[in-house]
Amino acid sequence: MTPYQYTVRPALFSQKGATTRPVHAVTPADLENGRLDAAVTDWAKAAGFKAEAGAFTLLPGKDGGVAGAVFGLGKNPSEQPFIAGKLSKLLPPGDWHLEGEGVSPEQFALGFGLGSYCFSRYKTEKSKDVRLAIGASADAADLERQLAGVFLARDLVNIPTNEMGPDELDAAFRALGAHYGATVTTIVGDDLLTQNFPLIHTVGRASASQPRLLEMRWGKKGDPRVTLVGKGVCFDTGGLDIKGAANMALMKKDMGGAANVMGLALMIMDAGLAIDLQVLVPAVENSISANAFRPGDIYKSRKGITVQIDNTDAEGRLVLADALAYADENPPDLLIDMATLTGAARVALGTELAPYFTDDEDLSTRLTAAAGSQADPMWRLPLWMGYDKDIRSRAADITNAPSGGMAGAITAALFLKRFVTAAKSWVHFDIYAWVAADKPHASVGGEAFAIRALYKVIKDMAAR
Repeated sequence: MTPYQYTVRPALFSQKGATTRPVHAVTPADLENGRLDAAVTDWAKAAGFKAEAGAFTLLPGKDGGVAGAVFGLGKNPSEQPFIAGKLSKLLPPGDWHLEGEGVSPEQFALGFGLGSYCFSRYKTEKSKDVRLAIGASADAADLERQLAGVFLARDLVNIPTNEMGPDELDAAFRALGAHYGATVTTIVGDDLLTQNFPLIHTVGRASASQPRLLEMRWGKKGDPRVTLVGKGVCFDTGGLDIKGAANMALMKKDMGGAANVMGLALMIMDAGLAIDLQVLVPAVENSISANAFRPGDIYKSRKGITVQIDNTDAEGRLVLADALAYADENPPDLLIDMATLTGAARVALGTELAPYFTDDEDLSTRLTAAAGSQADPMWRLPLWMGYDKDIRSRAADITNAPSGGMAGAITAALFLKRFVTAAKSWVHFDIYAWVAADKPHASVGGEAFAIRALYKVIKDMAAR
């Protein structure tokens, strides 16, 4: 199989013309208030169309062809902002344009684009060519770059570890950097020890694919500095504290943090934002062999903090610790880390909300606003210092796995907080990186969490 490379943005949008066919996006009220052409209304009603969210019917044309389509928005379109994702699979091939006043054209187009994603790397069946024309007032290029970032994150998570281990993630990272003229460097294997990244080396040393720290630099010095750190555990067996088969089945997605920050970096670079960007990905595989790290071991981190290993399945915070400490040495204006870190975050908020932690109130306000405006949900959880005592260790400075199992997402965030002391602003995202059940805009598989909202926050930051 050809190594994965980011090459092009999806070509999903066109301009309205004589050959584009209409999609009438309607609410139930639209069918009754005479907004639609009478012939369209009559056909829709005769077909039993009631405009429920996602309902669909084609309009007949001459000679047995298709003249258009009618698509239901439901009574409250804001409740399903990306319901248009269904259209990319329902519409016949060709070019279509939106007719309707009950929905934002940009949001409709974004939903359509998100729903068009198909992970076909291992299939002979290809997706059909359906495009949506959007008005001249919409920024097609920005919509396409957001979709490209989301699609990149989805692809990287969906590819199995035999083709997306540390070596292959390194190659994909380099390809992304090369596409945008970024500088990419890597520190691999025992060089991690000589350059003082001991925890990254510890977690990844048992794998046949050497552990590494990937770094990308892009932009101009003097612009606002943003550092993105993504957990790149390409597969997690749990180490010597081995996972059960059911819990190991999806562990190809344990590099979802890396996939998400790479998707966000794509958006930033593609937009040419006035940002001094750094991206860091500790890329490892948590494997089992004679030299695997053990429960009870104690290691000194890059920052000098000693860590007792009480569970080898709490490895993500270890590799992030060294990467965050490195990022903090040249303090950015905004430091963002993203990781598939704890099951406790899923217990707290389920699989659809992205939990985040920060002690910056202004940043939290901006994140909340962006989450709402971009329909990219997230929810703040507390950095409750009352639990900081739980990560202390009798034998070392801290433990990687507090006993008791309570407030696991918070104690993991507090663990990471120990390694960020100088950055002007820091936020930690504990994401799922996976869609567990089909949605209109996302099928089961790898997913981008919060990166469209983060892109909005960073774009606003660059414009100040």
